[in-house]
Amino acid sequence: MEPKMFCFQCQETAGNKGCMFGGVCGKKPETANLQDLLIYVTKGLSEITTRLRSEGKEIPAAIDRLITTNLFMTITNANFDDDRFIDRINETLSSRDELFEQLHDDTGLSDAASWQYRTAEERTLKADKVGVLDTGNEDLRSLRELTLYGLKGMAAYNKHANVLGYADTAIDAFLQKALAKTLDDSLSTDDLTSLVLETGSFGVKVMALLDTANTSTYGNPEITKVELGVRNNPAILISGHDLRDLEMLLEQTANTGVDVYTHSEMLPAHYYPAFKKYPHFAGNYGNAWWKQKEEFEAFNGPILLTTNCLVPPKESYKDRIYTTGSVGFSGCKHIDGEIGETKDFSAIIEHAKRCQPPVAIESGKIVGGFAHAQVIALADKVVEAVKSGAIRKFFVMAGCDGRMKSREYYTEFAEKLPHDTVILTAGCAKYRYNKLPLGDINGIPRVLDAGQCNDSYSLAVIAMKLKEIFGLKDINELPIIYNIAWYEQKAVIVLLALLSLGVKNIHLGPTLPAFLSPNIRKVLIDNFGIATISTADEDIMKFLS
Repeated sequence: MEPKMFCFQCQETAGNKGCMFGGVCGKKPETANLQDLLIYVTKGLSEITTRLRSEGKEIPAAIDRLITTNLFMTITNANFDDDRFIDRINETLSSRDELFEQLHDDTGLSDAASWQYRTAEERTLKADKVGVLDTGNEDLRSLRELTLYGLKGMAAYNKHANVLGYADTAIDAFLQKALAKTLDDSLSTDDLTSLVLETGSFGVKVMALLDTANTSTYGNPEITKVELGVRNNPAILISGHDLRDLEMLLEQTANTGVDVYTHSEMLPAHYYPAFKKYPHFAGNYGNAWWKQKEEFEAFNGPILLTTNCLVPPKESYKDRIYTTGSVGFSGCKHIDGEIGETKDFSAIIEHAKRCQPPVAIESGKIVGGFAHAQVIALADKVVEAVKSGAIRKFFVMAGCDGRMKSREYYTEFAEKLPHDTVILTAGCAKYRYNKLPLGDINGIPRVLDAGQCNDSYSLAVIAMKLKEIFGLKDINELPIIYNIAWYEQKAVIVLLALLSLGVKNIHLGPTLPAFLSPNIRKVLIDNFGIATISTADEDIMKFLS
């Protein structure tokens, strides 16, 4: 049977080779191909913006935002709505052509900078041809895709910062330049390897930008106990990463009798001081993104999805799903609102009032809020614990969770770690172990949750601060082991960012990415010590020997 698509951007890709007849994520071939076409024309637009910048012209902020959002929409589990992708393709082509007219020199541009279509059939034919496999050489393909997936992760974090009024033109310029370079057939594997590493360095910059945006707007995260049970009020469940969406929802639900609960990656919102003033901000409901079908069913009320991690919904609760921002699913209600606008959440609030309160699925509390400012405030205590031998090792177990049974490894690993070790985490990977009774070391919890996946920056800041405190020359001399789970493209930019900071010997699982060709995989193994996982017992023995 002839393949209908090709996608291998996430960890769960079919057979760890690639999805060819439909995405494991639920993405249909038609949607996958439209995403490929959107990426293609966005590369063409980026080629033109990069040329214009070289000619000394300024690029409107709206164009920067357009490119960022285009990339964000194609992240795994973000958007499954074909009509939205067609609209974005058309908007991108219109913007591209308008900017094309401003070029002084339009020679040597690629097909992506000029391609047009007149009919839906022409669009479909092009979408079928411009995917991943369009690059025949597997090493060049691997490096182009590694760069692209890093840029998608960068775009996600950039978008969150933009929403809060923070932007860095250098980040936007690099993102677009790098996108354009993935079209350049003159670049060698060495050139593209350099581009990958440069993408990592800009990954650090974009995560720092987002950290500044979040903490300047909402305060530094602080140690917080988050309620896991439920109240007897109708409620809205908010999932994803966008804190501004949460803020607007909390403002509009105040004094309505409707509570708000977080889900999955929105859990760390409870750690920010600014959100603690809302008495109806009830707690966290549920676990990682992949348990949506069961947990959304039980919640009873409407669910607001603000960023990626949407699982195609069951019909039984599809009418309770609302999307906003870059998220979309055909048949689900979408709440519009551009950057700087106040979104109108009245429809979802009224919907909530008609629903029964959520069904309790667990009880108790969970502790988090260990971002860099909080951990550095505890630095004396941490350093003393290390010097006394109370803490032997830190294990960075950040990243993503997923559905595969093999991810039970991370629960087992956490359970079996000796009691003189501490887990540093961020992202939804924490749901594999953050509710285990692992205790503390001299009052320091053995699981320190820094927040969302983008808050992996905090873990890098903590590492660099400890390096300074202990007077070490190399970050790799710290008693820190990196055992990171990955799923989608935000994890890719975190990985590249860590590599750019000089971190080596990162273990990545449950599998190494399918988009790494054997040769590129060897480069990462030989130069950076990238490795995969084995069994929990074997790895613990190896890490602590």
